[in-house]
Amino acid sequence: MRRSRVWSITLLLALLLPTLAACGTSEGGSGGGNSNSNTTIRVASKGFTEAELLGHMYGFMLEDAGFKVDKSKLNLGTEQVLFNAIKDGQIDVYAEYTGTAYLTILKKGPSSDPRQVFTVVKDEYKQLHNLAVLEPAPMNNSNAIAMTQETSNRLGVKTLQDFVAKASQIRMAGPPEFQERPDGLAGMREKFGPFQLQEYKSVDPNLKYQPLLQGQVEAAVAFATDGEISANNLVILQDTTNFFPPYQIAPIVRQQVLDQNPQVAETLNKLAPKLTNEVARRLNNEVTANKKEPATVAREFLQQEGLIKK
Repeated sequence: MRRSRVWSITLLLALLLPTLAACGTSEGGSGGGNSNSNTTIRVASKGFTEAELLGHMYGFMLEDAGFKVDKSKLNLGTEQVLFNAIKDGQIDVYAEYTGTAYLTILKKGPSSDPRQVFTVVKDEYKQLHNLAVLEPAPMNNSNAIAMTQETSNRLGVKTLQDFVAKASQIRMAGPPEFQERPDGLAGMREKFGPFQLQEYKSVDPNLKYQPLLQGQVEAAVAFATDGEISANNLVILQDTTNFFPPYQIAPIVRQQVLDQNPQVAETLNKLAPKLTNEVARRLNNEVTANKKEPATVAREFLQQEGLIKK
Protein backbone atom coordinates (compact mmCIF):
# COMPACT_ATOMS: atom_id res chain seq x y z
CA MET A 1 0.00 0.00 0.00
CA ARG A 2 2.80 2.44 0.95
CA ARG A 3 4.73 1.54 -2.22
CA SER A 4 1.60 2.24 -4.31
CA ARG A 5 1.13 5.65 -2.67
CA VAL A 6 4.79 6.59 -3.25
CA TRP A 7 4.51 5.53 -6.88
CA SER A 8 1.39 7.71 -7.32
CA ILE A 9 3.13 10.76 -5.84
CA THR A 10 6.19 10.21 -8.03
CA LEU A 11 4.01 9.96 -11.14
CA LEU A 12 2.15 13.15 -10.22
CA LEU A 13 5.41 15.09 -9.74
CA ALA A 14 6.73 13.83 -13.07
CA LEU A 15 3.65 15.21 -14.79
CA LEU A 16 3.80 18.58 -13.00
CA LEU A 17 7.53 19.38 -13.23
CA PRO A 18 7.60 20.49 -16.91
CA THR A 19 4.75 22.91 -16.25
CA LEU A 20 6.41 24.31 -13.11
CA ALA A 21 9.70 24.74 -14.95
CA ALA A 22 8.06 26.63 -17.80
CA CYS A 23 6.51 29.07 -15.35
CA GLY A 24 9.87 29.90 -13.82
CA THR A 25 12.07 30.44 -16.92
CA SER A 26 10.35 33.13 -18.97
CA GLU A 27 12.84 35.19 -20.98
CA GLY A 28 10.42 37.99 -21.75
CA GLY A 29 9.14 40.86 -19.67
CA SER A 30 5.46 40.03 -20.14
CA GLY A 31 5.18 36.91 -18.01
CA GLY A 32 4.18 36.68 -14.36
CA GLY A 33 6.32 37.89 -11.49
CA ASN A 34 9.47 39.98 -11.95
CA SER A 35 10.57 38.18 -15.11
CA ASN A 36 12.42 41.32 -16.29
CA SER A 37 15.29 40.18 -14.08
CA ASN A 38 15.82 37.24 -16.44
CA THR A 39 16.39 39.54 -19.42
CA THR A 40 19.60 41.40 -20.29
CA ILE A 41 19.20 44.44 -22.53
CA ARG A 42 22.35 45.49 -24.38
CA VAL A 43 22.45 49.30 -24.60
CA ALA A 44 24.88 51.00 -26.99
CA SER A 45 25.64 54.58 -28.01
CA LYS A 46 27.53 56.70 -30.47
CA GLY A 47 30.87 58.19 -29.48
CA PHE A 48 30.03 61.70 -28.29
CA THR A 49 28.76 63.33 -25.11
CA GLU A 50 25.03 63.59 -25.80
CA ALA A 51 24.83 60.04 -27.15
CA GLU A 52 26.67 58.68 -24.12
CA LEU A 53 24.34 60.59 -21.79
CA LEU A 54 21.33 59.06 -23.53
CA GLY A 55 22.86 55.60 -23.37
CA HIS A 56 23.31 55.91 -19.62
CA MET A 57 19.75 57.22 -19.23
CA TYR A 58 18.31 54.27 -21.15
CA GLY A 59 20.39 51.90 -19.07
CA PHE A 60 19.41 53.38 -15.70
CA MET A 61 15.71 53.46 -16.61
CA LEU A 62 15.73 49.84 -17.78
CA GLU A 63 17.58 48.77 -14.62
CA ASP A 64 15.00 50.64 -12.55
CA ALA A 65 12.30 48.65 -14.40
CA GLY A 66 13.98 45.43 -13.29
CA PHE A 67 15.99 44.49 -16.37
CA LYS A 68 19.62 43.52 -16.36
CA VAL A 69 21.57 45.96 -18.56
CA ASP A 70 24.83 45.53 -20.45
CA LYS A 71 26.40 48.94 -21.22
CA SER A 72 29.72 47.64 -22.50
CA LYS A 73 28.93 48.96 -26.00
CA LEU A 74 28.58 52.64 -25.08
CA ASN A 75 30.76 54.82 -27.36
CA LEU A 76 30.60 52.08 -29.98
CA GLY A 77 31.03 54.32 -33.03
CA THR A 78 29.15 56.08 -35.84
CA GLU A 79 25.52 55.68 -36.87
CA GLN A 80 26.46 53.10 -39.50
CA VAL A 81 28.38 51.02 -36.95
CA LEU A 82 25.43 51.01 -34.55
CA PHE A 83 22.87 50.34 -37.27
CA ASN A 84 24.85 47.33 -38.49
CA ALA A 85 25.33 46.10 -34.92
CA ILE A 86 21.61 46.20 -34.07
CA LYS A 87 20.66 44.55 -37.38
CA ASP A 88 23.15 41.78 -36.66
CA GLY A 89 21.73 41.25 -33.16
CA GLN A 90 24.89 42.41 -31.37
CA ILE A 91 23.05 45.18 -29.47
CA ASP A 92 19.41 45.77 -28.51
CA VAL A 93 18.86 49.51 -28.15
CA TYR A 94 20.54 52.84 -28.89
CA ALA A 95 19.56 56.49 -29.40
CA GLU A 96 19.33 57.74 -32.99
CA TYR A 97 18.49 61.08 -34.58
CA THR A 98 15.56 60.96 -36.96
CA GLY A 99 17.33 63.10 -39.56
CA THR A 100 20.37 60.84 -39.53
CA ALA A 101 18.21 57.74 -39.99
CA TYR A 102 16.25 59.44 -42.75
CA LEU A 103 19.19 60.78 -44.77
CA THR A 104 22.18 58.60 -43.97
CA ILE A 105 20.61 55.17 -43.38
CA LEU A 106 17.49 55.28 -45.55
CA LYS A 107 19.07 57.57 -48.20
CA LYS A 108 16.04 59.84 -48.47
CA GLY A 109 16.05 63.34 -49.91
CA PRO A 110 16.00 66.46 -47.72
CA SER A 111 12.88 67.23 -45.67
CA SER A 112 12.19 69.89 -43.06
CA ASP A 113 8.98 68.28 -41.75
CA PRO A 114 9.69 66.57 -38.38
CA ARG A 115 6.52 64.45 -38.44
CA GLN A 116 7.10 63.22 -41.98
CA VAL A 117 10.73 62.36 -41.24
CA PHE A 118 9.79 60.43 -38.10
CA THR A 119 6.91 58.58 -39.79
CA VAL A 120 9.06 57.45 -42.71
CA VAL A 121 11.87 56.32 -40.39
CA LYS A 122 9.48 54.46 -38.07
CA ASP A 123 7.67 52.69 -40.94
CA GLU A 124 10.72 51.74 -43.01
CA TYR A 125 12.86 50.66 -40.07
CA LYS A 126 10.06 48.24 -39.14
CA GLN A 127 9.29 47.01 -42.65
CA LEU A 128 12.84 46.77 -43.99
CA HIS A 129 14.89 45.96 -40.88
CA ASN A 130 12.46 44.71 -38.19
CA LEU A 131 13.53 47.54 -35.89
CA ALA A 132 11.17 49.55 -33.69
CA VAL A 133 11.50 53.33 -33.42
CA LEU A 134 10.03 54.59 -30.15
CA GLU A 135 8.65 58.04 -29.30
CA PRO A 136 10.81 61.02 -30.42
CA ALA A 137 11.79 63.78 -28.00
CA PRO A 138 10.84 67.41 -28.74
CA MET A 139 14.53 68.38 -28.79
CA ASN A 140 15.96 69.00 -32.27
CA ASN A 141 19.72 68.48 -32.31
CA SER A 142 20.12 69.67 -35.86
CA ASN A 143 23.49 69.89 -37.51
CA ALA A 144 24.74 73.46 -37.68
CA ILE A 145 27.83 75.53 -38.37
CA ALA A 146 29.26 77.65 -35.56
CA MET A 147 31.57 80.65 -35.55
CA THR A 148 32.78 83.04 -32.90
CA GLN A 149 31.06 86.44 -32.82
CA GLU A 150 34.31 88.12 -33.91
CA THR A 151 34.90 85.85 -36.91
CA SER A 152 31.28 86.02 -38.07
CA ASN A 153 31.40 89.82 -38.04
CA ARG A 154 34.85 90.05 -39.61
CA LEU A 155 34.00 87.77 -42.54
CA GLY A 156 30.41 88.93 -42.86
CA VAL A 157 29.17 85.33 -42.58
CA LYS A 158 25.70 84.99 -41.06
CA THR A 159 24.00 82.29 -43.17
CA LEU A 160 24.89 79.02 -44.89
CA GLN A 161 24.89 80.88 -48.21
CA ASP A 162 27.43 83.36 -46.81
CA PHE A 163 29.54 80.42 -45.65
CA VAL A 164 29.56 78.91 -49.14
CA ALA A 165 30.45 82.27 -50.73
CA LYS A 166 33.41 82.79 -48.36
CA ALA A 167 34.45 79.11 -48.20
CA SER A 168 37.94 79.70 -49.62
CA GLN A 169 38.70 81.94 -46.62
CA ILE A 170 37.40 79.44 -44.04
CA ARG A 171 39.15 76.65 -42.18
CA MET A 172 36.69 74.28 -40.53
CA ALA A 173 36.86 71.63 -37.80
CA GLY A 174 34.49 68.71 -37.41
CA PRO A 175 34.04 64.94 -37.37
CA PRO A 176 35.55 63.15 -40.39
CA GLU A 177 32.20 61.88 -41.68
CA PHE A 178 30.75 65.41 -42.00
CA GLN A 179 32.70 65.84 -45.22
CA GLU A 180 30.81 63.04 -46.99
CA ARG A 181 27.38 63.10 -45.35
CA PRO A 182 24.29 64.17 -47.30
CA ASP A 183 23.58 66.54 -44.39
CA GLY A 184 27.20 67.71 -44.41
CA LEU A 185 29.58 69.26 -46.91
CA ALA A 186 28.70 66.81 -49.70
CA GLY A 187 25.01 67.67 -49.41
CA MET A 188 25.75 71.39 -49.18
CA ARG A 189 27.62 71.21 -52.50
CA GLU A 190 24.61 69.57 -54.10
CA LYS A 191 22.31 72.19 -52.61
CA PHE A 192 24.36 75.37 -53.07
CA GLY A 193 26.82 74.45 -55.83
CA PRO A 194 30.53 73.56 -55.75
CA PHE A 195 32.78 75.23 -53.20
CA GLN A 196 36.11 74.47 -51.57
CA LEU A 197 37.13 75.22 -48.01
CA GLN A 198 40.61 76.53 -47.29
CA GLU A 199 41.01 73.49 -44.99
CA TYR A 200 38.93 70.89 -43.18
CA LYS A 201 40.41 69.58 -39.92
CA SER A 202 39.04 66.17 -38.93
CA VAL A 203 38.70 65.92 -35.15
CA ASP A 204 37.02 63.76 -32.53
CA PRO A 205 33.35 64.84 -32.17
CA ASN A 206 33.92 65.72 -28.51
CA LEU A 207 36.82 68.04 -29.44
CA LYS A 208 35.31 69.91 -32.37
CA TYR A 209 35.08 73.28 -30.56
CA GLN A 210 38.67 73.40 -29.32
CA PRO A 211 40.25 74.47 -32.65
CA LEU A 212 37.53 77.14 -33.03
CA LEU A 213 38.02 78.60 -29.57
CA GLN A 214 41.82 78.47 -29.96
CA GLY A 215 41.70 80.41 -33.24
CA GLN A 216 42.98 77.52 -35.37
CA VAL A 217 39.85 77.52 -37.58
CA GLU A 218 37.10 79.96 -38.49
CA ALA A 219 34.16 77.52 -38.24
CA ALA A 220 33.18 74.27 -36.56
CA VAL A 221 30.51 71.65 -37.07
CA ALA A 222 27.97 72.14 -34.31
CA PHE A 223 24.95 70.31 -32.94
CA ALA A 224 22.08 72.55 -31.85
CA THR A 225 22.00 71.13 -28.31
CA ASP A 226 25.74 71.46 -27.61
CA GLY A 227 26.42 73.16 -24.29
CA GLU A 228 29.44 74.98 -25.76
CA ILE A 229 27.21 77.19 -27.94
CA SER A 230 25.70 79.23 -25.12
CA ALA A 231 28.71 78.81 -22.81
CA ASN A 232 30.98 80.55 -25.38
CA ASN A 233 28.41 82.87 -26.97
CA LEU A 234 28.95 81.30 -30.39
CA VAL A 235 27.07 82.28 -33.55
CA ILE A 236 25.07 79.58 -35.33
CA LEU A 237 24.81 80.32 -39.04
CA GLN A 238 21.21 80.75 -40.18
CA ASP A 239 19.76 77.87 -42.18
CA THR A 240 17.32 79.96 -44.20
CA THR A 241 16.77 77.23 -46.82
CA ASN A 242 16.02 74.45 -44.29
CA PHE A 243 18.97 72.45 -45.59
CA PHE A 244 19.52 70.56 -42.34
CA PRO A 245 16.68 68.11 -41.60
CA PRO A 246 15.05 67.75 -38.16
CA TYR A 247 17.10 65.70 -35.69
CA GLN A 248 14.78 64.52 -32.95
CA ILE A 249 16.16 61.76 -30.75
CA ALA A 250 14.36 58.41 -30.49
CA PRO A 251 15.29 54.97 -29.13
CA ILE A 252 15.88 52.25 -31.74
CA VAL A 253 15.03 48.78 -30.41
CA ARG A 254 15.21 45.33 -31.95
CA GLN A 255 11.60 44.28 -32.59
CA GLN A 256 12.26 40.78 -31.26
CA VAL A 257 13.37 42.25 -27.94
CA LEU A 258 10.32 44.50 -27.83
CA ASP A 259 7.94 41.63 -28.63
CA GLN A 260 9.33 39.63 -25.71
CA ASN A 261 9.63 42.65 -23.40
CA PRO A 262 6.95 45.28 -24.11
CA GLN A 263 7.89 47.09 -20.91
CA VAL A 264 11.05 48.30 -22.67
CA ALA A 265 8.92 50.67 -24.77
CA GLU A 266 6.77 51.72 -21.83
CA THR A 267 9.91 52.54 -19.85
CA LEU A 268 11.92 54.44 -22.48
CA ASN A 269 8.95 56.41 -23.83
CA LYS A 270 8.68 58.16 -20.45
CA LEU A 271 11.96 59.95 -21.15
CA ALA A 272 11.03 61.58 -24.47
CA PRO A 273 8.88 64.49 -23.19
CA LYS A 274 11.62 65.55 -20.77
CA LEU A 275 14.27 66.14 -23.45
CA THR A 276 14.04 69.68 -24.82
CA ASN A 277 16.86 71.65 -26.46
CA GLU A 278 17.31 73.68 -23.26
CA VAL A 279 17.57 70.55 -21.11
CA ALA A 280 19.97 68.88 -23.54
CA ARG A 281 22.29 71.92 -23.65
CA ARG A 282 22.35 72.06 -19.85
CA LEU A 283 23.15 68.37 -19.45
CA ASN A 284 25.78 68.42 -22.20
CA ASN A 285 27.41 71.43 -20.56
CA GLU A 286 27.61 69.60 -17.23
CA VAL A 287 29.88 67.08 -18.96
CA THR A 288 31.86 69.20 -21.42
CA ALA A 289 32.35 72.35 -19.32
CA ASN A 290 31.92 71.20 -15.72
CA LYS A 291 33.76 67.91 -16.32
CA LYS A 292 31.19 65.67 -14.64
CA GLU A 293 30.94 62.03 -15.60
CA PRO A 294 28.12 61.32 -18.11
CA ALA A 295 26.78 58.52 -15.92
CA THR A 296 26.57 60.87 -12.93
CA VAL A 297 24.79 63.61 -14.90
CA ALA A 298 22.36 61.09 -16.40
CA ARG A 299 21.49 59.51 -13.06
CA GLU A 300 20.99 62.86 -11.28
CA PHE A 301 18.70 64.12 -14.05
CA LEU A 302 16.55 60.99 -14.02
CA GLN A 303 16.23 61.13 -10.24
CA GLN A 304 15.29 64.83 -10.31
CA GLU A 305 12.59 64.11 -12.89
CA GLY A 306 11.25 61.14 -10.94
CA LEU A 307 12.05 58.71 -13.73
CA ILE A 308 14.10 56.40 -11.52
CA LYS A 309 14.19 55.81 -7.79
CA LYS A 310 16.79 57.63 -5.69
